[in-house]
Amino acid sequence: MIETHTATLHDIVSCISGYDPNAMTVARAQAVIQEFITPIEAVEKLAIRSALSRVLARDIISRIDVPAHDNSAMDGYALRGEDVAAGQQVRLQIVGAVHAGEQFAGSVGPGQCVRIMTGAPMPEGCDTVIPQELTTDADAQGVTLPAGRVRPGDNRRLRGEDLALGSVALPRGRVLRPSDIGLLASLGIAEVPVQRRLRVAFFSTGDELRSVGEPLDAGCVYDSNRYTLHGMLTRLGCEVLDMGVVPDDPAALEAAFRSACEEADAVITSGGVSVGAADYTKQIMASLGEMTFWKIAMRPGRPLAFGRIRSRGREAYLFGLPGNPVAVQVSFSFFVRDALLRLAGAEARPLPRLRVKTATAIRKKAGRTEYQRGILAPDENGQWQVRLTGMQGSGILRSMSDANCIIELEHERSDVAAGEEVAVVLFDGLV
Repeated sequence: MIETHTATLHDIVSCISGYDPNAMTVARAQAVIQEFITPIEAVEKLAIRSALSRVLARDIISRIDVPAHDNSAMDGYALRGEDVAAGQQVRLQIVGAVHAGEQFAGSVGPGQCVRIMTGAPMPEGCDTVIPQELTTDADAQGVTLPAGRVRPGDNRRLRGEDLALGSVALPRGRVLRPSDIGLLASLGIAEVPVQRRLRVAFFSTGDELRSVGEPLDAGCVYDSNRYTLHGMLTRLGCEVLDMGVVPDDPAALEAAFRSACEEADAVITSGGVSVGAADYTKQIMASLGEMTFWKIAMRPGRPLAFGRIRSRGREAYLFGLPGNPVAVQVSFSFFVRDALLRLAGAEARPLPRLRVKTATAIRKKAGRTEYQRGILAPDENGQWQVRLTGMQGSGILRSMSDANCIIELEHERSDVAAGEEVAVVLFDGLV
């Protein structure tokens, strides 16, 4: 259900010097995925209250100046800047008052001022506001401004300084946040065009897997990956289609792939992309479209399948993730997440990395990118530092549950000594 393409996956990888699917770096794999993805084009209009976390489909152009007029940034007195230009103490006559939502109808001459409230339009001729707490000897007739308390132009908000008429208020591709919804409301905009939600189908493969609620037979395990993927996709704003556990049977796998392709924009599987006697997944993937199967220089999550499959005139991107629970989450976070955002038409949003010191030494093999699970917390001096959650095996789901960040150790880096800086990616807003 994706848009048509011009470049094939083969076209893209053939342009990579020294391309070897069995020796892909993280950065190279990410680049190939991003280049191959074409954003969807379907658009719908939503009331702004319903548009939170949706992807803006068009630039929003301001139809008004915000603010609509010069106004006061303080409660105080509006005056003419020339009356305080000399920097000396001056007493001004009060000739009126103006509140927010009102317009002062009178005139303000030399040596005069107007009592003004925050947000009230500046009286004609006034260009400066002195906060009331900086004045003295105020009474009904006048107020004294001590020397040096205000300069010409202070505490005045200019018309259009937030947004000028005709300027881009929000760009296409913005994932709308609460502050964006408020900005739209400030412009008087009730509805906005947004990209339709992505539809993502997912399933796990393996005869040993059982869904929650089913009896756990000898040698079997409960499938955690589908529940993790459901949560990650939901937080990303996708419509999700959970297709359950598919057994290691070629006919069942092909039927699942075809059904998913016909219903969704993207398909995610867990398991079946590494070498294994009962892993038919790769063969079925390849038979349905153009696929590449990578061994990525990373830990965890070395095997990754990516491409596009077709069924009955429909197309969908396909991500084949490893079966280990931690590898699934890491692969989703650093490959699938950005790909789905691009597919949804969202602007590029690289995950922010913080640089902090590690509390303990970390073993690391140069020549691969490692994603280790960490706990970021302040030390006794209030300085932020990170430590490992414990054992880092790709099947230890507890390591992800205990963590509040991922420690990203770069491809070329080797062992890390205690006190060295490392990059961390916070979980908040990610998984």
